[in-house]
Amino acid sequence: MASARSVRALRRAVGIAAGIGLVGLAGLGYSAFVEPRMFRVRRHTLPLLPPGSDPVRLLHLSDLHLARNQNFRSRFVRSLAEWEPDLVVNTGDNFGGDTLPLVLEALDPLLDVPGTFVFGSNDVWGPTLKNPARYLTRRTTQGEDKSKEPTLPVGELRDSFEARGWSYLDNRTHTLKIAGTTVSFAGLGDAHVNADRVTDAHPHFPDGDVRIGVTHAPYSRTLEAFTGAGADLVLAGHTHGGQIRIPFWGAPVTNCDLDRTRARGLFPYRRARVHVSAGLGYSPYSPVRFACPPEVSLLTLVARRGSD
Repeated sequence: MASARSVRALRRAVGIAAGIGLVGLAGLGYSAFVEPRMFRVRRHTLPLLPPGSDPVRLLHLSDLHLARNQNFRSRFVRSLAEWEPDLVVNTGDNFGGDTLPLVLEALDPLLDVPGTFVFGSNDVWGPTLKNPARYLTRRTTQGEDKSKEPTLPVGELRDSFEARGWSYLDNRTHTLKIAGTTVSFAGLGDAHVNADRVTDAHPHFPDGDVRIGVTHAPYSRTLEAFTGAGADLVLAGHTHGGQIRIPFWGAPVTNCDLDRTRARGLFPYRRARVHVSAGLGYSPYSPVRFACPPEVSLLTLVARRGSD
């Protein structure tokens, strides 16, 4: 009798273990092959322009991480021109390896639209093999050596973007006239590799109707610098929205010092609004997304009401 009960208990335990294993395999397959193709365009309307202004449609894209054999992602990016944005802001990490021709092909239709850009560390150095658990157990994996020579064609990428009319914003300023509105930009380099240059003189915003700060990684020091300079809106990426989110709870980490509840999306910060994109891709050494579909955002800037 005892022996029969033991056999049944063993069978039950084996069945439970097998079930857990199958669920785990299904989840891994979903996060590797299904969700990375579930692209979303998030839409927000922001009353940031002077009264009487025409709307400005701003497409924010980030963290493309385009590697070889990812035509599905390239096709989606090319299709974004159909949204007819007035302005494109690219917050970096375009490369998923040495893939300059693929990145330029994917972005080609958008390069006909006025735009600005900053770079992330993955535009400069190729991905390296790391323990994925390190990302989940540390608040930030900051620590890349920015003194290393670039291993990716970041200079050619910059030249190609600028040749098509996009403006480079790492630790720089710029203005664009869009739909009758003067948009004033200030940028900071990637704070994840200490490439941000915050000084008494920068960031500052040239004269304009709306002030937009642009950076790759939304570290609190960059947000403080932008908002202290009078930004109306700050755009960033880097976090991947957590990349692996826990349903009904959110992102365990942001890979910067930003609170995990602000791993993606639009939120107030001081007197500004911050938009953190969950991005389009992932490192080739962590090729999964779970409960965090790849995304871009279409931000429609509209006129403030007269009393705002």
